[in-house]
Amino acid sequence: MRKLAEIEDLSGLVRTALGPGCRAVAVDRLRGGSKKGVYRVRVDGAPLGSVIVYSWAEAENFWPAERGTDSADPFAPASGLAPFLAARRSLDGLGVRVPRIFLADGGRLRHRADVAVVEDVSEDTLEALFASDPARAAAALRDLATVTDRMHRHRVARYGRVDLLERGGTASGVSCEQLVLDRALRDLGEASERDRRIAAVHGRLRDRLHGLAALVTPRAEHGLIHGELGPDHVLVDAAGHAVLIDVEGLMHFDVEWEHVFLRLRFGAHYPVLSRPGLDPRRLDLYALALHLSLVAGPLRLLDGDFPDRDTMLRIVEHNLTEALALLPRRP
Repeated sequence: MRKLAEIEDLSGLVRTALGPGCRAVAVDRLRGGSKKGVYRVRVDGAPLGSVIVYSWAEAENFWPAERGTDSADPFAPASGLAPFLAARRSLDGLGVRVPRIFLADGGRLRHRADVAVVEDVSEDTLEALFASDPARAAAALRDLATVTDRMHRHRVARYGRVDLLERGGTASGVSCEQLVLDRALRDLGEASERDRRIAAVHGRLRDRLHGLAALVTPRAEHGLIHGELGPDHVLVDAAGHAVLIDVEGLMHFDVEWEHVFLRLRFGAHYPVLSRPGLDPRRLDLYALALHLSLVAGPLRLLDGDFPDRDTMLRIVEHNLTEALALLPRRP
């Protein structure tokens, strides 16, 4: 049985963050968190009506442990207070809106795990606003386009997660495209073991990945990308600005990786975010790799006890269909 946080676990933490007169009156664990717990804590006795608490407790991580994980791999699981704070520093430096921090504790003095108490920007994500308030969503989407432009134009020679680069480390691999290919081949192998439809075309998918990778030419600069920038990872503040959340995976990488994810997750809204000058060969390779990742990853997560199983299965089915559709037709 997982021990998730309850009101008595978070009351003292929130009081420390907001002042001695503050009292927690309700706690809700928000849906969707698979690597950390995300809690909305409603309070009395403070200027704010609520805050968000991030908890990186081991019990909050639903992903099965992976053997031999290389922490220098940009695609290694990104979780914890340190990558969160490094990502915020990088985004703050570019003027990108992220929730304000009221308290961050990596010493486990106030809680059994690393925690952060942050601004509760809004109860609605951009994804929800597309349905409930299209005009407000459209304005926020335009603001998000400005934000992603600013990030993607921030070019550096090295690729890798910002927390690693900030410490002076060097990312694994020889290039972004080779990392993507290697990961896609691993994902293909895992997916084939779990789904007979992928297994039936394993050889064709493998050959397609190698063929697409062979067409990609070297690159010397890399932009700053969120890594999982869907409309569920964007909040909208009272001024209508896009606010990025779940930023722990922030990294310098090929911006085409971000764009294939944006295209997938934003769907009909993607044209606002699309930009000229992207490398079509990278887009082709990265699109197939992303679909395979979004088959293998959710299936791996479902090996455990992640509660929202139906959502994961829908992700698997959609991306499996898309991956198969990218195979060349046989003569």
